[in-house]
Amino acid sequence: MNTQFKKGVLELIVLLSVAKKDIYGYELVAQVCKVIDVNEGTIYPLLKRLTNEGYFETYLVESTEGPPRKYYHITVLGKERAEDLKNNWSNFATSVNKFIEEENHE
Repeated sequence: MNTQFKKGVLELIVLLSVAKKDIYGYELVAQVCKVIDVNEGTIYPLLKRLTNEGYFETYLVESTEGPPRKYYHITVLGKERAEDLKNNWSNFATSVNKFIEEENHE
């Protein structure tokens, strides 16, 4: 997938993933990779930014497999941001798909 396409939709996918359930970083990377191929080095800075902007809160949970895991929880502000991005994406995709369809019929 085109890098610019990934960049444009990654925040939406991360916000919607965390909105489904509280999740820790590595688990989130695995979930996002089911949709688009990204690496940890892309996700963690995004999580930090979204947390700093107030879209996520974090908390630690003890793990039996090593150090405590940092879980991300979406805030009300994060839910609003996710909804806004989802609407923007839907409108964008509809416009592009309509354009493509019109091109196919010329």
